Amino acid sequence: MRLLTLKRIVRCDELLLAVEQTATVRWQLSERPGISMAALRRASPRRGLAGRPRLRRSDVRSTRQRLVEDAAERLIALLLLIVVALIAGLFLGSSTERLEDLPGLLLMVPAAIALRGNIFGALGSRLSTSIHAGTFRLSLRSTSVVGENLIASVILTLLSSVVLAVFAKCVAIAFGIADSITLWQFVMISVAGGLGASVVVMLTALALAAGSVRFGWDPDNVTAPLVTAAGDVATVPALVIASLLVDNAALVAGVSVAAAVLAPAAVLWVVRAGRSGLRTIVYESSPVLVFGIVLDLIAGVTVERQLDSFARHPALLVLLPAFLAVAGALGGTLSSRLSSRLHLGIIVPSRWPEARARADLVGTLVLAVPAFGTAGLLAHVLASWAGLSSPGVGWLVAAAMIGGAAASLLSVAVAYYSTIASVRVGLDPDTYGIPVVTSALDLLGAFTLIVAVALLGFT
Repeated sequence: MRLLTLKRIVRCDELLLAVEQTATVRWQLSERPGISMAALRRASPRRGLAGRPRLRRSDVRSTRQRLVEDAAERLIALLLLIVVALIAGLFLGSSTERLEDLPGLLLMVPAAIALRGNIFGALGSRLSTSIHAGTFRLSLRSTSVVGENLIASVILTLLSSVVLAVFAKCVAIAFGIADSITLWQFVMISVAGGLGASVVVMLTALALAAGSVRFGWDPDNVTAPLVTAAGDVATVPALVIASLLVDNAALVAGVSVAAAVLAPAAVLWVVRAGRSGLRTIVYESSPVLVFGIVLDLIAGVTVERQLDSFARHPALLVLLPAFLAVAGALGGTLSSRLSSRLHLGIIVPSRWPEARARADLVGTLVLAVPAFGTAGLLAHVLASWAGLSSPGVGWLVAAAMIGGAAASLLSVAVAYYSTIASVRVGLDPDTYGIPVVTSALDLLGAFTLIVAVALLGFT
């Protein structure tokens, strides 16, 4: 597995590229079992380790080819994310009447979508690190790495869904959203919709981890975008379907009581279970998830206050999930890549990005251009196909590009410094990186899109 690890982390590292040749690395690890990863990175790419002939240039793939492959893998994942998120946006754009009938529901949408990505994106990032480190085994036993992460994710989903419902009601009151739905209706929609969507996202995260091992994908490139995509496509319909059940008073009361009983019971079980790994995940994840909920609810208030403008041009609602998803996926992928490099000692947590980290930052900004442009174009096409009003293809693409440019700059800054900060204070960047980045970018992304729309003046 150490050989597999080396082959996975060579993306932007010319020194590691030089030791990728299978025979040479296998000899180095077998003949000198005490050798460390740091020693391999320090080894001269021209000489190899002492006692071995230097590698010929023809034996090593060119850096340019590897970078192109890496960029193509990331871009494909982003394009899949955009298509899936636009489908969710189409569902949202077609539900404007329901959103108007249930005041306060829209403010919960960004937070509910983000929770799936925050919980299962962090799950994917932890599995990604275990794949790179060679400790991943696809076992569902409760004591395995995968099993503990799955149990923690289910518990966090239940707890965070209840917290989201309570906070959403408080925010609706604080910001004066008139005639908002009741607390118990918030609980019903958040818990039922959240748990239903989480099943889809959980299976997606596991499939991506298994596929990364089976087919040689880089999990840092595919996990964040595709888990986000699954969260988008599953959460929006799940919330809308759950909202159709709020008129059933008995069902609302039953779900609310069950959530009120199960949430503290889950916390008590985690405390008494005696599983340090499970406890660590839940303890470390809970504060950052609550922080993310607050940021996402503020983003939701920002969108809720623009409901009239979005209802006038429902194509904006089609674009919204894809826009936020792309911004979050760009930052989340960058955070996951940086986290893996930090765990493996390839980069150090410095105030200013070193060369390898800068390459990842620049690559993220380059990928943002086609991603946001495609999101705007396809949002117009899908809205027109569904008979939803659009300000026009040029205006929608311009809004996506202008807002996306600002969101991209913010995403790389938030991703880098939040990941570095978590390491410096002794926290796991896999647990904190993606939730902080995606939640911050939900707020900043919603703000930049609304500012871009206001600057273009078509609302």
